[in-house]
Amino acid sequence: MLQRRKSSNPEAFGAFLQRQAAFVAQKTVIDYCRVKSGRQETRLFDDPDFQAALRHCRWQTYLAALADVFVIADAWLRPQMPSQPDALAQGIVALHATALAIETPPPEEAADAAQSLRAFPGQLAARRQAPAVPLHEMPLLAEAPLFATLPIHADQRIGEAPYIRGALRLHIVSTQQEMERRFDPAGLAAALVAAG
Repeated sequence: MLQRRKSSNPEAFGAFLQRQAAFVAQKTVIDYCRVKSGRQETRLFDDPDFQAALRHCRWQTYLAALADVFVIADAWLRPQMPSQPDALAQGIVALHATALAIETPPPEEAADAAQSLRAFPGQLAARRQAPAVPLHEMPLLAEAPLFATLPIHADQRIGEAPYIRGALRLHIVSTQQEMERRFDPAGLAAALVAAG
């Protein structure tokens, strides 16, 4: 069977990471709410107040998941450019900014989207300075907003945090696996440094 050639196109890489961040947020939040609502799913999902809370949670989780997937991408690409880490970081920051612009947030989320753009360079720098850890142990930026905004009351999710956290991490790990399957790290790192 023919293997698809791995891409080293930065624009394709950025678009892939943006789609994955959206998937991580959607899948984690909606699957949990569906399971939790059970037979009341239709009634709950038709409720305008729930829909508004769900949209807010998805956006908050998405903005943080977008930072997470770009931080992971940076860690994956960095060994390819040990002599030019700053140039690679600039390329990752630029790709993140482009990815963030793909989806226009609703007006009520616009300020947080702008804050995500400003915060990402610092988040990336902090992760680079922290000790290297395997992905399954890496702190995820999406975890805090996910738990803070889930539209299921905290009293209704007692004891369920490990399952919610596990679902989030599973989708993040799957993102890295798909990234490694689709993209050429050496070519990507070189293209990002050259573009900077």
